[in-house]
Amino acid sequence: MTEQSMEPVEGAGARTERLRVFLVDDHAMFRAGVRAELGAHVEVVGEASTVGEAVTRIAVTLPDVVLLDVHMPDGGGRAVLEAMRRTHPQVKFLALSVSDAAEDVIGLIRAGARGYVTKTISPEELAAAVRRVADGDAVFSPRLAGFVLDAFAARPDAPVADPELDQLTNREREVLRLLARGYAYKEIAKELYISIKTVETHVSNVLRKLQMSNRYELSRWAADRRLV
Repeated sequence: MTEQSMEPVEGAGARTERLRVFLVDDHAMFRAGVRAELGAHVEVVGEASTVGEAVTRIAVTLPDVVLLDVHMPDGGGRAVLEAMRRTHPQVKFLALSVSDAAEDVIGLIRAGARGYVTKTISPEELAAAVRRVADGDAVFSPRLAGFVLDAFAARPDAPVADPELDQLTNREREVLRLLARGYAYKEIAKELYISIKTVETHVSNVLRKLQMSNRYELSRWAADRRLV
């Protein structure tokens, strides 16, 4: 990763053509706001509110850059990335999230995102970030760049991917992390704004994917990977 790629987002690069951008976020009002703010800088060629919708429409529109939310009810940005990188590796992704959690940043970068900025970014900075990602740079909000550097500096010889962890969707990781912290299903549902039934489904999926039989094994597994 170059020194330039880790600098705060600044002015747009040398390209002058309008970039084709796709928006993925489960909040319609937020998508409308981004569309309005970026309209003078890019061509917004489509938008989606779910993982399935995003995968289908991105494959049809083939944008230059996808602005990708991290947390969505059906798997989130990581699920979109994992589906698209197998079939359309040329599409570039820039995570745009309210979350500034280190695990979210590292997870999206490992999955293939070219950058990660928070939703506090200004419209001008976001437009510049989109263009830099389209040009091949990696772009992070200044504080988040430190997470990436720290993650790889702390374990320089570790593999970039964790095959077991990479099986889990972003939402499954959230549920696992709260479960490992001792939250009851009802508390997890309240924390994540989902139903208890949905929590049960996510836990069942995590147990199946990791080939474990109970929450205590999951808690130890999560602690070993410092997810708690």
